[in-house]
Amino acid sequence: MTCNLSVYKSIGEREDIIYIGLSKLKKALLVVDAQNDFCLGGTLGIHGGHEIIPILNEYIKFFEKENLPIFLTRDWHPKVTKHFKQFGGVWPEHCVEGSPGAQFHPDLKFPKTTFVMSKGMDPEKDSYSAFHAIDLSGMTLANILKFFGVTEIYISGLATDYCVKYSALDALKDGLKVFILADAIAGVNLQPEDSSVALEEMVSRGAKKQYLKNLFG
Repeated sequence: MTCNLSVYKSIGEREDIIYIGLSKLKKALLVVDAQNDFCLGGTLGIHGGHEIIPILNEYIKFFEKENLPIFLTRDWHPKVTKHFKQFGGVWPEHCVEGSPGAQFHPDLKFPKTTFVMSKGMDPEKDSYSAFHAIDLSGMTLANILKFFGVTEIYISGLATDYCVKYSALDALKDGLKVFILADAIAGVNLQPEDSSVALEEMVSRGAKKQYLKNLFG
């Protein structure tokens, strides 16, 4: 399928998107929070987090080749937020907007047509779900997906037991078909079974597990 996704105009960190005529794309890839602070050496480093980056790159290449939309979310927290332990939350400081820890992992490769969505800016909320994220224009992920006619979303990234899970559950609530890319996720695991429990919950709610070897097979 051939579809011209967008026209670009450079405005700093990434390109501003001017939407033009789109065919119905149906499928989209969502890569959740593949950021330095969630990988090896980060302030909230996830065991095995960096190990999924090469697999994420393979998924991204596949969706790019199929000319399907790719979304990356990022935590983009203010320095002071109730999300952080020092201000009453659960987590150590991580992914503070503009910091090195908030940048995408340096080995993550994605095309210029990728949509970068930010979340976690509200200091009063955790905002785990990608459906709390907005692009540079303030447009929500849900609205962009609807604009594209997306009905199936393929979810990967970090962390299985938090942002991946809440993103999947919100996608299901929105009526989307949800596929969890089970070879491209990793969890925090505050308790040893948290990731497996989260995956079971997502599947019990209607999500399906998917793997690179049989993608669209």
